[in-house]
Parts: sequence; structure tokens; C-alpha cells
Amino acid sequence: MAIRVALVEDNNDVRQSVKSLLNRSSRIRVVADYAEAELALADIARHKPEVVLMDVKLPKMDGVECVREVKALLPSVLVIMLTIHDDNDSLFNSILAGADGFLLKDTMPARLVEAIEEVQKGGSPITPQIARRIVQRFRIPDPAPAKVENLTPREREVLEQLALGSRYKEISDKLGISLDGIRFHIRGVYNKLHVHSRTEAVLKFLKR
Repeated sequence: MAIRVALVEDNNDVRQSVKSLLNRSSRIRVVADYAEAELALADIARHKPEVVLMDVKLPKMDGVECVREVKALLPSVLVIMLTIHDDNDSLFNSILAGADGFLLKDTMPARLVEAIEEVQKGGSPITPQIARRIVQRFRIPDPAPAKVENLTPREREVLEQLALGSRYKEISDKLGISLDGIRFHIRGVYNKLHVHSRTEAVLKFLKR
């Protein structure tokens, strides 16, 4: 049977091009396509896609946040991120959000079809440029050891929730702290771990 695929891409020309390309394959069927994350979240569940191709940069809710929401709606769905950027934050935030693959948009058409089949069979398709960035990131020694033990109990709780991929609002509701309080504790985490982003903080926490 053909693999059921949904697209989330705000550029109409790119979306229609990818849709046309995929529909030429007898092994894939595009069951839905959306220009915005919000439209996808309101409708995607009824189409029951097996694989979602997700643009990282979307106009309102970004692709990383949309991955979290889609995974909550359809826990078994597989998500491949598509981007013109190969920046580390997009990469690691996507992985933490639950993405199953990460490809640059200039990936050859035949490779895109292969990637959908690969992820559906249990693989994690990643373009060579992205794979190199992952290797390079884990080769870089920390300039100073992560002093997770120096965090306050509340800072550690907040960091643990970040590592689980929770949004600020979800952390606020779970821990009973205002959003301003969450931001205050996150600043404390950043200062003590000598990091500048959520991704770096979570990586130091996981490598402790």
C-alpha cells in the first residue's frame, strides 16, 4: 500500500512542487497539505498520515512547535523536517521535539522519496551535511563541566521539563509557576550552565 503523507509548508510553489513530485510515485500518496501549522493541527488527524514533511520555518507557530503538537495528536506519526537552513538550533530543537529525520530542501527528488520509505521502515533519514553537524557538535568538549548539581531544586525541575520537550505554558501549569517565574528560572539555568539556548542547556543536562 502507498505510504500516506502530509505536507506542512508555507511556500505555495514549494508545497505544490513537492506534492506533485511525491504523487508521481506509486509508493506514496499525499493525503493533505497545509500552508500553516495551525491549519495542519486543526485538520491533520482525520487524514491519518503515516509520515509528515514539516517545514522548520512557518509564519506563526514554527515547525518545531508543530512537531510536538502533531506527535501529541498522532503519536505513531513520523515527521521529517525540511529546511533551507542547517543551523544547529533548528536541528537539535527538532530532534528534542520528536522529529524522526531532517533534510535540506535542496535534497534530490529521488532521495526525498527514499527518505519517506526509510523513515517508514524505522530509519532516521538525515542529509550528509546535517549528519556532519551532529558529529561535530558531540566532538566539541564543553569549556567547563556542566554543574547541574549547582542548580536549585526548582531550576532543575524546569530543566527536566525542557528536556522532555515541554513548552513554557505546559511547565507553568505543571509546576504551578507563572510564565515570568519560568523565564526567571531558565535565566538562572543558563547562567549556571554557561549556555545561551534551550538546546545547549538540555544537551548539558543529558550529558551530565
